[in-house]
Amino acid sequence: MIWNESRECMSRDELMHLQGKRLTALVKRMYYSVEYYRKKMQHAGIEPGDIRGIEDLSKLPFTTKEDLLQAAPFDFLAVPQSEIVRRQISRETTDTDIIAGCTRNDLEIWTECLARCIHMAGFGKHDTILIDYNYGFSTDELGVHRGVEKVGAAVMIGTMCSTRNMVSMMKNLNITGIICAPSYLMHIGQLLDSMGEAKNLKLRAAICLSEPWNEFMKEEIERMLNIDAYNIYGVNELAGLGMSCDCKYHNGFHVQEDYFITEVLNKDTNDEVKDGEGGEPIFTTLQREGMPLVRYRTGETVSVTRKRCGCGRTTARMHMPGYNINNMYIIRGVSIFQFEIENALIKLYDIGARYLVRIYTEAKFDMVDVLVELSESDRVYFMGQEEMVKQRVSEAIRSVLGIVPKVYLAETGIVPRTAGRISTVVDDRTKRKV
Repeated sequence: MIWNESRECMSRDELMHLQGKRLTALVKRMYYSVEYYRKKMQHAGIEPGDIRGIEDLSKLPFTTKEDLLQAAPFDFLAVPQSEIVRRQISRETTDTDIIAGCTRNDLEIWTECLARCIHMAGFGKHDTILIDYNYGFSTDELGVHRGVEKVGAAVMIGTMCSTRNMVSMMKNLNITGIICAPSYLMHIGQLLDSMGEAKNLKLRAAICLSEPWNEFMKEEIERMLNIDAYNIYGVNELAGLGMSCDCKYHNGFHVQEDYFITEVLNKDTNDEVKDGEGGEPIFTTLQREGMPLVRYRTGETVSVTRKRCGCGRTTARMHMPGYNINNMYIIRGVSIFQFEIENALIKLYDIGARYLVRIYTEAKFDMVDVLVELSESDRVYFMGQEEMVKQRVSEAIRSVLGIVPKVYLAETGIVPRTAGRISTVVDDRTKRKV
């Protein structure tokens, strides 16, 4: 299913012409509207007239996360503050917030990108889609919500439901799609599998977001729920979710290239790599008005192919982004990704809980505490069995970290809900939260 065939299936020559036209307009606007870029271009001896097309992109300076962190909140705005209708916060990889301002047109473009992704997963006006994602500062969930409505599907918000109530709701309301973190979808799948209820659902597909997941996890989710699971990708500083998504062929994420120029460069030499080779994805926002960014370095690792896909789209396909180093912890010399901790806790699918995992140092040794907040129903169900719950949580954490943690039961409302996950990790050694 293709939402916008004229853009998603245009020839590569047409696309490059469109990108070049938009790039020259972008550079001129940013040069006169954003002092940061004007100074950086002047330092490099570049003027707007030097950028005549896509072939001149490499003349422009890079933008890094450090640039955004060191700038004041409004230094990168390219429009008056009176035109900003939403502010989005990125805090996934640092304690310091990066605040992006969006105009009304930015939100419309974002909605268009998400509609393409949602339609790519096969959803349309006859579907009811459950969104189980934390409606918080990043506002990705608001974009997803608008994207679902744009394709004509009905939205059901499940953020405040317990997993058991959500399963009942999915069955009673004939939910056909779900959008949530893959780790939480795995949790739902395991519960449904144990209840023998998966066969009674109308669920056809899921879009998974907010965290890395491997092929084994994807296959397990698809097996348990008898669905097709799709990936979606985005960078909060650039636009958020919807920059790319995979289609029914699951052979890379289709990038919305009419809105984002994608370069893949060798991290050491900054030379462009060949299609199929790994490198760092660098993005330029072609149509963003509030906070446009030129040649933004993501720090990730991907490979790209620009061959036409079997689905008919001609847009570049970005193969699975590598794990971000900022979602990795080194604990007593062992490297552990956040999703590995999450997956270990998800296996406790019969315990309806949220977890706060705290890493800290004591007497020069890495230590781990876990706060366990049971749902209201499970608090009653496990009354008198609290020590058993704590022991099972302890064993789950020890299985991945090799450390026996201290486990505590938390009061209701103590443990935060993080982007559809069931766990939050706080590294007090660096004061980093993921």
